[in-house]
Amino acid sequence: MIDFEKSKGMVFPRNVLLGHNILEQVTEVCDDFRFPRTGMIITGDDTYKAAGKDVQCFMEEAGYDIHIHKTGDAVFSNVEKIVTLAKETDSRFILAVGGGSKIDLAKITAKELNLPFISVPTSAAHDGIASGRASMKSDMGPLSVDAVVPLAIVADTSVISKSPYRLLASGCADVISNLTAVMDWEFARRLRNEEFSRSAEALSRYSAETIIENSKLIRPNLEESVWIAMRPIIISGISMSVAGSSRPTSGSEHLFSHALDILHPGTALHGEQCGVGSIMMMYLHGGNWMKIRDALEDIGAPTNAKQLSLKPDDIIDALVEAHNIRKERFTILGDRGLSRETAETVARTTMVI
Repeated sequence: MIDFEKSKGMVFPRNVLLGHNILEQVTEVCDDFRFPRTGMIITGDDTYKAAGKDVQCFMEEAGYDIHIHKTGDAVFSNVEKIVTLAKETDSRFILAVGGGSKIDLAKITAKELNLPFISVPTSAAHDGIASGRASMKSDMGPLSVDAVVPLAIVADTSVISKSPYRLLASGCADVISNLTAVMDWEFARRLRNEEFSRSAEALSRYSAETIIENSKLIRPNLEESVWIAMRPIIISGISMSVAGSSRPTSGSEHLFSHALDILHPGTALHGEQCGVGSIMMMYLHGGNWMKIRDALEDIGAPTNAKQLSLKPDDIIDALVEAHNIRKERFTILGDRGLSRETAETVARTTMVI
């Protein structure tokens, strides 16, 4: 008899609250987890006004000693500052009240200090709300870093609906781009025998298809649109926990986005770039790229270079460079990438330029 020794661990959020005016329930979540009485809120200037101040009041009224740290971009120097303050204040848990950068900083800090943290999103620009991966900025471009999964998520749709609609549209585009990410993953499984999770693939694909099926219902200034979008956005993040990596949500379209971040930093949002990248990568896969483009148009997310505030050559440059971003991640771009001529053909055929 041959011993079977294969094992795998998966960590998920233990409590997910999603709905209208549920911000106050963050205290109940902390009580349920029997958190110590001293904690920290990681937030920013705008997000503190949007929800951080209310969360602070709710927590203090419930008897918690809360320290506020307003921070900026998701860079490692800010992690160091947060870690130092958390130690100085003897904070025993973290509440991340903000958008993607604040939640990413909280994930890294929580891992560094072995502290529990709760994700309280004020916007939904990408699917990192529920994942155990953090996107950090560096001199070498964006880095995907292993972090920790939030112990809980408290997503108040009334708060998120007040954030700029562009952020929600970007989050939806990021999830739609899962379609090419899982195709790349399957491609790597067939050609490179890469480890593959059918469960993670199914969750990722379900998230993307749900956004696409409801694309005509996702509109500005509608809290119901946030309700429709948030569940697949959260499930998309959970697919990474199942996989143990970002593979189910990050493929060639993300390599394209990261190339743009290096070549033209700060021009467009991450999810916007991934959405446009997914149009072109689906064409390379021989799939229905028009389905992706139409859904992005329904939502109001960019589908071409002009809407990303980029020039045609910028798109071609990023396509040519994309395969060099993460050499270990095999995608439809292959090891050698695209020639400039092929990149231009892809971009023109899909009407990205």
